[in-house]
Amino acid sequence: MTSERPEYPSAPDDPTEQMPTSGDRARAVGRGLGSSAKATGRGMRGVARVTGRASRFTVRQAQRAASAQGAEQSGLARLIYLHSANAAGDAAVAISLATTVFFAGATSDARGQVALFLGLTMLPFAIVAPLIGPFLDRFSHGRRWAIGATFAIRAFLCWVLAGAVADDSALLYPAALGVLVASKAYGVTRAAAVPRLLPEGFTLVKANGRVSLAGMVGAAISAPIAGLAASVGSEWALRYAFLVFIIGTIAAIRLPEKVDSSAGEQQISLRSEDGGQRRGTQIPPAVAFALRANCGPRWLSGFLILFLAFLLREHPIDGWEDKPELLVGLVIGAAGAGNGLAVVLAAMAKKVNPAVTVVVMLVLDAAMVILGALFYSLITLVALGLVAGLAQSLAKLSLDATIQDGVPRHIQASAFARSDTTVQLAWVIGGFVGIAMPLNPRLGLSVAGIVLVAWTVFVLGSKPRGGRAAPAAPVGPAP
Repeated sequence: MTSERPEYPSAPDDPTEQMPTSGDRARAVGRGLGSSAKATGRGMRGVARVTGRASRFTVRQAQRAASAQGAEQSGLARLIYLHSANAAGDAAVAISLATTVFFAGATSDARGQVALFLGLTMLPFAIVAPLIGPFLDRFSHGRRWAIGATFAIRAFLCWVLAGAVADDSALLYPAALGVLVASKAYGVTRAAAVPRLLPEGFTLVKANGRVSLAGMVGAAISAPIAGLAASVGSEWALRYAFLVFIIGTIAAIRLPEKVDSSAGEQQISLRSEDGGQRRGTQIPPAVAFALRANCGPRWLSGFLILFLAFLLREHPIDGWEDKPELLVGLVIGAAGAGNGLAVVLAAMAKKVNPAVTVVVMLVLDAAMVILGALFYSLITLVALGLVAGLAQSLAKLSLDATIQDGVPRHIQASAFARSDTTVQLAWVIGGFVGIAMPLNPRLGLSVAGIVLVAWTVFVLGSKPRGGRAAPAAPVGPAP
């Protein structure tokens, strides 16, 4: 009887064959990681290719939209690209300053600090209207350089601001104020350049809408880049803005030469024929009417932003007690959506009557505020924000078109500066009323509705009769 012996693993036939060592295992792991890295790399390259294609497609579509309907031939497309760069730079500056103490008062619950902030917002307009507007009017043969100067000044001040933010320097406030002033000066010069680049068959409202739409696209593209830079440090967003404004300076100088042309411009005497006394340059009553009508939507915008910001934090709508910030964000977001909708409508509309549009927007605002007072709820507040944003933007686009069409070109810079001052003053007054109003939603909205109805009656009573009247109203804030 044979006994079974246990079997043992046989030794390898080749005496050099050894069991796997730790080095062998490490190399195997390395080869696996290398394969995974290659696969990941291929995946990332694939995503990058898809993203790149999507980005190139978006750029091509934007270029096609900017150049459509003769805008490329007339030179309007260049101004559209320039305005996109302007909005991109301004967005970067706003994001940087939002993380500093410069705008801290705008979100504080202390109403006195908010009132101080409102006063500061008027300073750029106070400088633009009486000083920069007439100065820019003298650049009748150098407007491209004037527009380029607004970019170059902002580029320099952004570099100074970056150092001031990093070092907590006292130059922060003067440099920030200078950037705001230069930004407003750009808006004045840009608006005066649009009529010179208008394609055949284009309305001024449509051209203004297309330019504004480009600004929204530029800001939307720039904001994430500036936000990423600001996450490293607020000064880096300003350095990014510096580069954008340098590019804008070059693009402004390369605008078509007809931006500087004064062919076909009217000349108005600044002296009376008899006594030789200096008198003010005059504009058509239609412009003053459009300016008065704009004050209503702009007043409501300032009122709603400040009134609802405090109201919805102190007395949120039922069910939103734990999320007041989200509630405020919904209303402000609706206003932003209304603003974007207005720009799209203006850019796509084939024919818009500015005189009718400003009245319709004023009446629509008044009706919506009254509706919000009667049926106060989240839905009506969001609808009110949407209508307020739509009305403010469409009314302003119509005002710009009225000035471009009705004011002699050699004084349009002054007219735009004064009109911007007037509508900004209306916004600030609305904000002050919103701060002072008791935090009662129905009372506050009812008062706003009464103010808008009264202003609508006043505006309609001052409407010029007949066609385009002879110049009679002085350039300046509407009464």
